[in-house]
Amino acid sequence: TFAFERARGKVARFVGAHSPKEIVFTRNTTEAINLVARAWGDANLRAGDRILLTTMEHHSNLVPWQQLAQRSGAKLEFLEVDGAGRLVLDELDRKLAGVKLVALTQQSNVLGTINPVRQIAARAHDAGALVLVDGAQSVPHLPVNVQELGADFLAFSGHKMCGPTGIGVLWGRRQVLESMPPFMGGGSMIRSVSLYESTYADVPARFEAGTPAIGEAIALGEAVDFLTDVGMEKIFAHEQHLLAYALERLAEVGGLRLFGPASAEA
Repeated sequence: TFAFERARGKVARFVGAHSPKEIVFTRNTTEAINLVARAWGDANLRAGDRILLTTMEHHSNLVPWQQLAQRSGAKLEFLEVDGAGRLVLDELDRKLAGVKLVALTQQSNVLGTINPVRQIAARAHDAGALVLVDGAQSVPHLPVNVQELGADFLAFSGHKMCGPTGIGVLWGRRQVLESMPPFMGGGSMIRSVSLYESTYADVPARFEAGTPAIGEAIALGEAVDFLTDVGMEKIFAHEQHLLAYALERLAEVGGLRLFGPASAEA
C-alpha cells in the first residue's frame, strides 16, 4: 500500500497536481476518458447540450463522446484542421456557445501537432465549459503541468512513458472529481455497505473499484522517476532537434508530401 500510494504521489508531482488525491489510476487513457464520460457526462449532460471535439482526435477521445451523445441527446461539434495540420480557431467562440465540455488532444498522435490547450481552455471556461485533455502523446514527450495547462481533466497512459501496459492516469481538479458519482461499483470504492444501499469513499478511491493494478502502478512510479531524472525539458529539446533534422532531410525528397506542421516548433 505504501509503495502504491507513493507512486500516486510521484505521478501527482510529475504533472503538477495540487494533491495526490487528484490522481486516479485507470488501465489506460481510454478508460480514463470513459470514466469522465460516464461519471461526469451522464450526471451533467442533457438533450440539446453540446460537446466540442476536434477532427484530429484519436478514437479514444471520440467514441466515448459519441456514446455519451447517444445516451444523453447531446450534440457533437468539431474544430477543423487546416492544411498545415493546425486547429482552425477563427470560430472558436461561436462554436463554444452552449458547450458543456471541450475534449481535445494536446499533441496529435498522427500529425504531431501541439495544440494551444491553454488558450482554448481559457476561452472554454469563459463560455462555461469544462475541458478534458488527451495527454497520451504529450505527457511522455514534453513538460506538462496541469496548473499551466488550465484544463479540468488530463488523461494519459503508462506504456507510452517507459512504464508498463495496463496502467493509466486520470488527473482531475479535485472539486470536479468530488462532484462526480462513481464510475464502477465494488470493493475499495465504498465507505459503508448495507444490503440496500452504500455510501462512497472519497476521491480518488471512489473511482478505483476492485483490486488495483498494484505492480503496474508502482512500475509507473519508477518510470516517472526515470523521466524526471533525465528531464522532460531535455527530452522535448532532443525530440525537437530530431524533428528539425527529419524535416530538413525530407524536404530534399522529390514528390514527397508531408502532413502536419512544417516546423519543429509546432
